[in-house]
Amino acid sequence: MKDKVFIDTNIFVYAFLDTDDNIQHAKHLKAVDFLKRFGTDNPVTISTQVLSEYYSALLKNKISDVDIQESVERLVNSIEVVPISIHTVMESYSIKNKYHYSYWDSLIVTSALQNNCTIIYSEDMQHNQKIENQLSIINPFL
Repeated sequence: MKDKVFIDTNIFVYAFLDTDDNIQHAKHLKAVDFLKRFGTDNPVTISTQVLSEYYSALLKNKISDVDIQESVERLVNSIEVVPISIHTVMESYSIKNKYHYSYWDSLIVTSALQNNCTIIYSEDMQHNQKIENQLSIINPFL
């Protein structure tokens, strides 16, 4: 059985943004290459939170609304997007308290758990940490 994966916002942001900064450019190339691994045979899950964070991050980088909206549309047409519910919010508190992640990262973890994901790819959380004996956090940039 293949792993069901959840991808955090930062990877999509790096894949979209390409700058002259050498470190950022290297992350852009890695993110683009990394995301090419996924498709119909290897599906990806994200939450509506990821879409919102993605939109916000691109706006902060002075990307036009039209370009962001087109990019979001491509995302929602190619991956599974799950909603954040009140239940997700309430469950995220126990993840936050147990693993000491920020509220936002706890919400990501909870969304992944609730949707039976076995891997979260993220740069922002502890690499190789196991959550609730179900979910592994992997930093694809290492």
